[in-house]
Amino acid sequence: MNDFASSSHAPLQTASAATAVVRRLGRLELRALVGKSAYTMAWRAFDPRHQQELLLVLPRKQPADAAALADWHARARRAARLSHPNLAPVVEVGEEERWPYVAYDGAVGTTLAERDKPQDGEAALDIARWVMQAATGLAFAHDASHAHRDVQPWLLAVSDSGQLRVMGLEVAATSAVPTAPLPEDATWANTERHALRGAAERDVLALAVVMHGLLAGAPALDEPDIARALARLAPAGREPIRLAWDLPRPVPDVLRAIANRATDRQPRQRYHNARTLARALEGFVEVESQQDADAHALLIERVRQLGALPALPGAAARAARLALMEREHTEELVLVVLRDPALTFELLRTVNGARNTVESRAASLAGSGGPVLTVRRAIALLGLDGVRRCALALRDWPGPLDARGAGELEAALAQAQRAARLAQALRPAGYDAEMVSIVTLLQSLGRLVVQYHFPEEMRQVRRLMRPAPATRDGEPDEPGLTEQTAGFAVLGADIEGMGNAVARWWGLDDAVLHMIRRLNPAAPVRSVDTDDDVLRAVGSAANEAIDALSLPAERQAAAVERVAQRYARVLAIKPGDMLDALHASASHAPPATPEVQSAAA
Repeated sequence: MNDFASSSHAPLQTASAATAVVRRLGRLELRALVGKSAYTMAWRAFDPRHQQELLLVLPRKQPADAAALADWHARARRAARLSHPNLAPVVEVGEEERWPYVAYDGAVGTTLAERDKPQDGEAALDIARWVMQAATGLAFAHDASHAHRDVQPWLLAVSDSGQLRVMGLEVAATSAVPTAPLPEDATWANTERHALRGAAERDVLALAVVMHGLLAGAPALDEPDIARALARLAPAGREPIRLAWDLPRPVPDVLRAIANRATDRQPRQRYHNARTLARALEGFVEVESQQDADAHALLIERVRQLGALPALPGAAARAARLALMEREHTEELVLVVLRDPALTFELLRTVNGARNTVESRAASLAGSGGPVLTVRRAIALLGLDGVRRCALALRDWPGPLDARGAGELEAALAQAQRAARLAQALRPAGYDAEMVSIVTLLQSLGRLVVQYHFPEEMRQVRRLMRPAPATRDGEPDEPGLTEQTAGFAVLGADIEGMGNAVARWWGLDDAVLHMIRRLNPAAPVRSVDTDDDVLRAVGSAANEAIDALSLPAERQAAAVERVAQRYARVLAIKPGDMLDALHASASHAPPATPEVQSAAA
């Protein structure tokens, strides 16, 4: 089989002694080689018959025989029928001198390989947009049972408006492009499906290597052919690809986490389909494109439509019934609300975020100057009818979640509620138990709303946080990613920051947003200067201790002791105090308010 890009047997024609040699392919004039890899090549060309500039994409080698050529044409024509904004429209699927090709309008745009490369590199946000669009187009093709099989920078064209389109779907199908190995029990019926899945995963990894090269300002592994670079990555090779810190232009931490996960040396940590990569980049682009960096439009829209959380079974109905009772039952109503985080959050949202409503006017008349952070104050401002409306506005459990998602959300809620009970036991004397409980609960707002609205993404986050088995005997397991880094890699945003975006949308001010951000677990806790700092520290200590209980059993005791030592000075606690409080928090008793405590006495 001939290699057209380098073969001396390719047809040449000289127009005259005064003009340069023009390479032809049948009727087509080949003007410039845009790029070539082990499997495909692209040429700028001109079609004299139609007086049209074209961009041709061809296999690097001719099909072996007539049957292979027919199969190539069938695949290419099926792929050419796909219509998507991020897939370049095909002008022609043709053949000249047994060289099959796919032709695109020459005005499709400038390929990433042809773009001028300034010394300081492309803007990170532009790169993220391009790769997001490429991943979106590939995801559409994969859903339609097609793969690209040779993603290269010169097969990704960007128009003047910034829209990227993928070219060359299925062109490489004549060559033995590597895919994932077949399982031992593979049958003829599932071989094609498995091969397509392997090719799709290879497309995603190839696009990730393209992204790495764009961000780094140089090809990954100094290899301009993405196909050859892939052969040096696991599982075929052992070379790692990670972004260096001394790049021509800084890369935001979120985008760095996404890029490094996409080329992680452990295949299980990478993005396994194009849609998940596109979604992570979409989150990054949304955050970077907005003036308020804490905003996350997609999550806010989901919360607006579905609420922050669904009501726990029976809790909303109980609160609605209690709201119809006499006022002397307010203390009991507080307890019922605090048992259900969804109703607690809905009351806080209503009283803090409502505008031009009876509730907000009532709050103004009551002279309430700051944010409301207790249920009893929210009830006082909204009235019993307001509580009833909030309860009836909640979605029934489990909302749109399936059984698996409902179980995961229930576990996350139980963990957050236990942390709230633990914080009450750890609080210094004189601090309001209910406020401590709610601040601690709000420190888990990001986890809870992401678990509810993006359950599949949260599973990916947890998977990335798990330690990886050692590659060699005798070596320690490799630590998993932090929650922040895993959130960046999966969602393109910090999970805690997403919770803060929701809290800001509710109307909570900067002081509260600061208080409901957990303290950095990697930094020492030396002092607390204000009451807000104390509340933040109590919630952080409780949440860190509950997180420690999710570690393997043999590591839990040491982790809990480290948390106790970390907060010993600022909260005046000893390891024994932390253990006693943890045992007490294991009960499912609801948080108590001062009014209820005094009534019980």
